[in-house]
Amino acid sequence: MSFVSVLETIGKGFAKGLKWAVEYAVPVERLVGLLFPAAAPVANELADATSLIQTAVLLVEQKYAASGVQSGTGEQKLAEVMLLTEQSVTALLAKAGVTADTSYIESVVSAVVAILNVQNASVATTAAA
Repeated sequence: MSFVSVLETIGKGFAKGLKWAVEYAVPVERLVGLLFPAAAPVANELADATSLIQTAVLLVEQKYAASGVQSGTGEQKLAEVMLLTEQSVTALLAKAGVTADTSYIESVVSAVVAILNVQNASVATTAAA
């Protein structure tokens, strides 16, 4: 599934409101374990960076869902998430000893989006059963 379709899928759910978004979000501790398994000693900085990215993804998706413009906006959404998070995430990861450039952070953002998409699919499957 492409980055655009993942973001579109997430964004469609935001029409249901913030309550759903909070329930949909993967706990930061789980994301940290999945994204940075070798860095347990510096988990606070990593958890903060991961939480910041996840929050930005959810906010950007909510914005696009509210405006009714979701199709074909993946690159714009990624750019907005990067604008909101890149500087802080780079600093937090540096404190944790992780060297991160723009490409690396974009990959982490994409991973968070993919994990949220999987989370959404499992919630939808459970609800349908």
